[in-house]
Amino acid sequence: GVTSMEPFLKKFFPEVYKNMREDTNVSNYCKFNSQLLTTFTSSPFIAGLIASLFASKVTRALGRKASILVGGVAFLAGSALGGAAFNVYMLILGRVLLGVGIGFSNQSVPLYLSEMAPPKHRGAFNIGFQVCTAIGVLGANLLNYGTQKIKGGWGWRISLSMAAAPASILTLGALILPDTPNSIIQRSNGHEKAKKMLQRVRGTADVQAELDDLIRASIVSRTVKHPFQTIIQRKYRPQLVMAILIPFFQQLTGINVISFYAPVLFRTIKLSESTSLLMSAVVTGGVSTIATITSMILTDKLGRKVLFLVGGILMFVSQ
Repeated sequence: GVTSMEPFLKKFFPEVYKNMREDTNVSNYCKFNSQLLTTFTSSPFIAGLIASLFASKVTRALGRKASILVGGVAFLAGSALGGAAFNVYMLILGRVLLGVGIGFSNQSVPLYLSEMAPPKHRGAFNIGFQVCTAIGVLGANLLNYGTQKIKGGWGWRISLSMAAAPASILTLGALILPDTPNSIIQRSNGHEKAKKMLQRVRGTADVQAELDDLIRASIVSRTVKHPFQTIIQRKYRPQLVMAILIPFFQQLTGINVISFYAPVLFRTIKLSESTSLLMSAVVTGGVSTIATITSMILTDKLGRKVLFLVGGILMFVSQ
């Protein structure tokens, strides 16, 4: 959102700002053609990709809580640097730290939710993560719309630093939330401790069957010495192919272009700064939030495959 704010562009990306204001003969689309601006936008996702590789090891060795805590602290540091930035290097470093937060939290939070969720509501719990992401995008777009109107041109600082608000909740949550029974068994063989935790989160003393399943799964997982060599074996090929191709093709639909560049896209079709931010909030944030909440309600009733097919058909028609 801030990449469509003129005071932000004037301070950090003056060439883009100059093209926007002065060169009326050049297409609006080409005015945003800046490698430095693209680096600002894409740096957290490159950092997140690298961080996720380390996050999996931390999550396995130290538990889900540890990864969530690292993610929360990285988000806090990144938002502080972004809000206080006085040059582009400080700005991009802040974005890289946000990327570290993305890598750790996206790897550990869905896993934590899955392991804590009652089996019959696991789908809803997992989509709850995406619902909160969609609400966050909507909130960020509305925040950008509001801060853009601040006189003096420093509203972008609020937009970037307000990431600290949810990051604080994430960090504090990581400190006070209990570890999952799976993690307890996996890391310490504390079967009795895991049983008590399972009884606590399930609200019943009758958890022996589920505990036995967790113990068996943990024993089997310890026999796997080289997980990446194991997963490429022929018998695991269907799972491997799905795990790679489903998210791969989802990204290739171009949805992230809409998600991340919506304000800029609206500006390239000559909408005003204010209207672009409002349209981003309504079109991308609002619709996404409603659709995700609907999915959360329906996933355990209709099944994952039905939602998968509906989503695919909708994308196909819209493309």
